[in-house]
Amino acid sequence: MRYTLLEGSRDGMILLARILLMVLFVIFGWGKLLGFGATVTYMDSVGLPLPTVTAAVTVIMELFVGLAIVIGFYTRPLALLLGLYTLGAAVIGHQFWHMIDPDRIEAMINFYKNVSIAGGLLMLCITGPGRYSLDGR
Repeated sequence: MRYTLLEGSRDGMILLARILLMVLFVIFGWGKLLGFGATVTYMDSVGLPLPTVTAAVTVIMELFVGLAIVIGFYTRPLALLLGLYTLGAAVIGHQFWHMIDPDRIEAMINFYKNVSIAGGLLMLCITGPGRYSLDGR
């Protein structure tokens, strides 16, 4: 009863949540696509295997999966997939436990940011995309 006002806005709020969750992925995925050579160089510098393939997977996950979630296309499975990707990126890219301050603090912030985003993606996987989505049609 207390949340009746919120229930009327549920689908609009889920749409807003999808957009806000994906802003980071779409912006940085676009940057990685435009600077693909630099993305490959970075993947190589941190010792990731097959840096060109890894960079391509990163662009696909961040830009294209991010855009798919914004429009609500296969939202539940893609939110789960992107959540797992985000946890993997946290563990691979933000290993604060191997660092000393001040680098450790920045890496720790980014690690837990990724964990929080993964939580939001898991919630989206559970709630679904709402009415304002391709899935909702």
